[in-house]
Amino acid sequence: MKPSIVLVGRPNVGKSTLFNRLTRTRDALVADIPGLTRDRHYGHGRLGSKPYLVIDTGGFEPLAKDGIMRQMARQTEQAIDEADVVILVVDGRTGITPLDKEISRRLRQSAGAVFVAVNKAEGMQHGLVIADFHELGLGEPVAISATHGEGVRALLDLALELFPEPADDEVESDIVRVAIVGRPNVGKSTMINALLGEERVIAFDQPGTTRDAIHVDFERAGRKYTLIDTAGLRRRGKVFETIEKFSVIKTLQAIEEAHVVVLVVDARQDIGEQDAHIAGFIRESGRALVLAVNKWDGLDSYVREQIKGSLESQLAFIDFARFHYVSALQAQGLEALFRSVDAAYKAAIADLPTPQLTRTLIDAVARQAPPRAGLFRPKLRYAHQGGRNPPLIVIHGNALDKLPESYRRYLEHIFREVFKLQGTPLRIQFNVSSNPFAEKKGA
Repeated sequence: MKPSIVLVGRPNVGKSTLFNRLTRTRDALVADIPGLTRDRHYGHGRLGSKPYLVIDTGGFEPLAKDGIMRQMARQTEQAIDEADVVILVVDGRTGITPLDKEISRRLRQSAGAVFVAVNKAEGMQHGLVIADFHELGLGEPVAISATHGEGVRALLDLALELFPEPADDEVESDIVRVAIVGRPNVGKSTMINALLGEERVIAFDQPGTTRDAIHVDFERAGRKYTLIDTAGLRRRGKVFETIEKFSVIKTLQAIEEAHVVVLVVDARQDIGEQDAHIAGFIRESGRALVLAVNKWDGLDSYVREQIKGSLESQLAFIDFARFHYVSALQAQGLEALFRSVDAAYKAAIADLPTPQLTRTLIDAVARQAPPRAGLFRPKLRYAHQGGRNPPLIVIHGNALDKLPESYRRYLEHIFREVFKLQGTPLRIQFNVSSNPFAEKKGA
């Protein structure tokens, strides 16, 4: 399982800049305005062979009593409790502040490893800039510049040295791992109980019964499965001790561990930003996906059509996934849902023969040639499979870096249709052939 790294600190110390550096993206908004980040952002990173999850939090003010700052503090405290590693980001130019001390007091209570990153240290003597921050009592501070990348590698080395090299995970495992994810109270545990035919997971009408991800092994039609439920298994005597929180990090880790993800949404609620974020993370992770629209029973035909239109519009970016309209409580539609889980898994690990891939590519180009790039038209020569789970198709040719994104989507649609790859993301990689006469021309 990927270790999770949570970035915390007071507002405007550079957490989002560090997040972008660790994920090599620009996903987090960055501006010189305190409190710009309010919700958690999360993304992937890798150091050598070690992958990790990064979670960026809003400015942390643990003493806030009400308003948006209190909501941000609650989200940050939850992330701290779930994290494997916490990095406290402080401002080396401002120096230590009372709020830094207050946050460090809270972090000393956390179970995960904690490191102090003294940011904005470019052009300064590192020994001097970190000296005051020993007072926080969280070990040896590390001087970094998130903007310029200075010291970030050393910080990551420290953060990840506690975690072993990941073992090779064979996609062709005999056991299919299926993660059931979604917001609180959408019916995840009820769905698992219905699939299993017995009450293995406690379910009742109260958001946040969940504490940790659990694993339930079972067999269906001769095939072995492990259901990963992001709602924790509860002892019957503890049913009423509800925890009102959405365990985002546990959900992300369950997605990473799964072969297929079932994203459960509530037909009677609007699609929330959290639903879209999780769907996007599933796609980015390359996991096969099935969407379960739960609580479909009791809705009239007009309302159902409205919901379908809204879902297809808001979740258009996961159009590769099958949508199922089900009732976990009534056990309606679950057989078809699980057939789609099997189909999605089969598509994710499919073998795509090189001759057939190349023929499909040639046919696609004959049907619709790529647009010209200046005086020349990109030439697509042949294709082969570069990976599975998700399927990766590598295309070789000339001037492929000039192909527009619309042509990539066109090819993706053709390959998905020909090879019946419904339910899994499909990635296409263009390998551009070098011109052997380029050096001679330059000379």
